[in-house]
Amino acid sequence: MKEIIDVKNIAKLTIKQESLAISNLVNYIDDDFTRICELIFKSKGRVIITGIGKSANIATKIVSTLNSTGTPAIFMHAAEAIHGDLGMIQKDDVVICISKSGNTPEIKVLVPLIKATGCPLIALVGDKYSFLANNAKYILNCYVDKEADPNNLAPTCSTTAQLVLGDALAVSLLKMRGFSSQDFAKYHPGGSLGRRLYLRVADLYVNNEKPKISLSTPLNEALIEITSKRLGCAAVLEGDKVKGIITDGDLRRMLNKQSDTVAMNIRAEQIMTPNPKTILPDAFAVQAFEKMRDNHITQLIVVDENKTYLGVIHIHDLIQEGII
Repeated sequence: MKEIIDVKNIAKLTIKQESLAISNLVNYIDDDFTRICELIFKSKGRVIITGIGKSANIATKIVSTLNSTGTPAIFMHAAEAIHGDLGMIQKDDVVICISKSGNTPEIKVLVPLIKATGCPLIALVGDKYSFLANNAKYILNCYVDKEADPNNLAPTCSTTAQLVLGDALAVSLLKMRGFSSQDFAKYHPGGSLGRRLYLRVADLYVNNEKPKISLSTPLNEALIEITSKRLGCAAVLEGDKVKGIITDGDLRRMLNKQSDTVAMNIRAEQIMTPNPKTILPDAFAVQAFEKMRDNHITQLIVVDENKTYLGVIHIHDLIQEGII
């Protein structure tokens, strides 16, 4: 009879085992971790991270995280290093070698070659008594008691521990560098997160029409202005200063209450909303969204520091840019 596998229970056990492996890492954060952070922080070179197999996959992720948080890093595959890639190591670099056992044949070949470059070697290793650990300047201990695999063979807990330790290193360096959200945006300009951090109102409103009417503009002309500019509103101006706003919603509500004859004699100042919500052009686009959300509106009047009318930013602009 075929065995019934409780996959939900297996999944839960795997998660519990990996979370336990991660929580145990706090016991291995020692003075070496502090020295490693200081070494990398003061280095004039890059962090070269190497490994083989699953450790190589983890190495590429750590490299990406370091690069995106202000620490220059590069991946070097352990097997390719002995066939020419060792030349990527420069004199001011710091090398991190990742290995669960620290005793594989590839590691035993590579470690003396790295040491010959004169660059400090850091071992991110699961066995602090291994060949790799014994030949490293500093050790990042990522020991795990066992893998989540019931055969204790497939790298699961060990690779998760490597990944988390790499994140701990990256975040520590981020804090040491005073890396800000604006710095983060410089390295992530293409994604929606980056756009939230660097895109400003001035980048968006200039692409829109500039609907405007005066205090004395008749209703029919206000209607034409709002419709033709396709932003659902028009700024009501006195000179170049904003006195109010009329939206298409204001027009609909007013027309429902008044006869056509009365409506045509109404002027903009009679139905406008005075002192409308405004925003400066150098404000972040995400701030525009937050202001719209908090006030339950879909557009903001853009003004300069002298309250001069510049244009309109609409919620559709923010949706199109992935801000929302």
